[in-house]
Amino acid sequence: MKLPNIASTLTKVRQQNPLVHNITNVVVTNFTANGLLALGASPVMAYAPEEVADMASLAGALVLNIGTLNEQEIAAMLLAGQGANRQGVPVIFDPVGAGATAYRTTTARKIVQEVKVSIVRGNAGEIANVVGENWTVRGVDAGANKGDVVALAQTAARKLGTVVVVTGPEDVVTDGQRTYVVANGHPLLTKVTGTGCLLSSVIGAFAAVERDMLLAATSALVSYGVAAEIAAANQGQAGPGSFQIEFLNQLSKVSSEEIIKYGSVREIN
Repeated sequence: MKLPNIASTLTKVRQQNPLVHNITNVVVTNFTANGLLALGASPVMAYAPEEVADMASLAGALVLNIGTLNEQEIAAMLLAGQGANRQGVPVIFDPVGAGATAYRTTTARKIVQEVKVSIVRGNAGEIANVVGENWTVRGVDAGANKGDVVALAQTAARKLGTVVVVTGPEDVVTDGQRTYVVANGHPLLTKVTGTGCLLSSVIGAFAAVERDMLLAATSALVSYGVAAEIAAANQGQAGPGSFQIEFLNQLSKVSSEEIIKYGSVREIN
């Protein structure tokens, strides 16, 4: 995938200022909203079952995140997802902690069965448990295990009929046919709560302006990762608090030239 195409997709996000409807977990709501604003998108957090379908139909993308589950929120996610589907609005799904408990796993599988999802993003353990592959998850942040992550991502994409993003030290993004590995990012991202959840919402912003979901997801990963690298270079020595603030700064400042210079994407045949 060409880096200029990725850079131009970031430009479209900033020019179009897409509305991204997030039904996300309570831990990350503020950080997610600030991150989307910094990037150039417009966040909205609407959870009431009485309005979520209407809100989703107005948005450029809908992001569903099961980080803090309850029955009302699950019902709202299904209503919102189905409302988005009726209007052709892309749905991004983050199956936080799938595999950690039966409740989470069942909920994640119910969502992908009842909602047409455009992009699924999670760590290897979460993705594996959504599609019934053998992979151990010890907690909502656990993703490390031995296994072929590329093969897992491709299998999941084919089973779900969607683009799958498996994040880790390197990120894999695939539609089951075309597969790319993104090597951008920084370990400090793992020291700030909510960076994975924000990434899912950033993917939503890119999906709102780019109809090719594989390009949208890859562009989001590269842009996010390059911003993190620059933030770490500027403030990483000061610790995760300073990094978090600088990361928000860099989401707003990262340029097309920096994307082309620092972006690292390779295709897997």
